[in-house]
Amino acid sequence: MTPPPPVTGTSAASASSSTTTANKAKHDKNKHDPDTSNYKKPSVLAQILGKSSEEAIRNTKLLVVGAGGIGCEVLKNLVLHGFRKIEVTDLDTIDVTNLNRQFLFRKHHVDQSKSSVACETVKKFLPIGELENLQLTSHRQDVKTFNMEFFKKFDVIVNCLDNIGARHHVNRVCVGLGIPLLEAGTTG
Repeated sequence: MTPPPPVTGTSAASASSSTTTANKAKHDKNKHDPDTSNYKKPSVLAQILGKSSEEAIRNTKLLVVGAGGIGCEVLKNLVLHGFRKIEVTDLDTIDVTNLNRQFLFRKHHVDQSKSSVACETVKKFLPIGELENLQLTSHRQDVKTFNMEFFKKFDVIVNCLDNIGARHHVNRVCVGLGIPLLEAGTTG
């Protein structure tokens, strides 16, 4: 009796296994390959702080009080750092004397609401794909006229005021409601 001929090639089981391994390797490559359509690069924020911190930042509801020199800078930084739910209030309108230090405003903005123009202009700092996630609301109103229910909807309030009376009012509201206050105001 003669022995069976030697087996050449691969068996069906090992061929299936190597195909599965090849498909998995291709899938893993696609996860990290920017040239594939299903690749989504994590944001810098997620890379540094992690996905849960990025979500916390994106979902934090902020009130920026004041859209002048400090408020323009603070608003720009908040938007660039990933905050997406921001309301801005400022009673004032843009004056020509503001233009040298309030970089979100231009000459054609004179006599318009600071908070409204600041909210519109700061959008230009984001890529188009990010604009759909940005919720910016402006109020042209004295901060002292808002009721407590208005303030309760915010997780953090940022004071960017130069008016001492208004700064004290916001401080009292935040202490009374237990809302964190970031004080960025100045005198003058």
